Amino acid sequence: MKVCAIASGSSGNSVYVGHGNTHLLVDAGVSGKRIEEALLSIGTDASKLQGILITHEHTDHTQGIGVLARRYQIPIYATAETLCCMLKGKTNLGRIPEGLFREINPGDRLWFDNIMVTAHPISHDAANPVCYTFEAEGTKAALVTDLGTYDDSIVTAVSEADILYLEANHDENMLLVGSYPYILKQRILGERGHLSNDLAARLVCTVLHPGLKHVILAHLSKENNMPELAYETVRLELSEAARKRELPMPDLFVANRDTISKMVSADAV
Repeated sequence: MKVCAIASGSSGNSVYVGHGNTHLLVDAGVSGKRIEEALLSIGTDASKLQGILITHEHTDHTQGIGVLARRYQIPIYATAETLCCMLKGKTNLGRIPEGLFREINPGDRLWFDNIMVTAHPISHDAANPVCYTFEAEGTKAALVTDLGTYDDSIVTAVSEADILYLEANHDENMLLVGSYPYILKQRILGERGHLSNDLAARLVCTVLHPGLKHVILAHLSKENNMPELAYETVRLELSEAARKRELPMPDLFVANRDTISKMVSADAV
């Protein structure tokens, strides 16, 4: 299983997931051209994508979908509510052939050759949003962003992941003293907002296990966070948890906002 963040942040999000000859994209929140170039740089191309899995309809996750879908006839998977928003033109994607849309429900399992994808419900201010986990030949990757809080169902969903791609959107202190309007601060801090550095650290420590190889911190706010701050907040708690449980420390890094991040992989058992 391989995971590579093409873009990560409030200005756009897209992640490649692959295993063998199976190639998938989670969200397409940057330009189609940028995604095409990123895929070529890691040894594949957009024409090989078997599907684009959409978490929710916000433009930082969808703005490049129209170009890719029309050019390569790639199926688009999302919940009915998300697709409804897209079809009504709320995301300014241009015309997409409706035959490319595939409706899914939270809890559904989808097979793409040798990868099983599971959609999981999340708490965010969008139309029935989801996150995804990927399993193939004894390996597992979990991609979880855009959630204001997490519960036992999320913990269960991401447990035993070899690769965890997790939102660390903001530092609460930076957000509270920053220039955002009060109502926007409350939205971000609310249960349908975004995950803070502290909550991300808590979730990583909760699901820490011997097989967790890579933790990628994602979807950082440009105004209310810093990569170094997110990294140190999670590293401090994670290293302490690993020490107490006598477990290896996973590889930890922050996904890049404007450039492709390093590819990480988990070997098949």
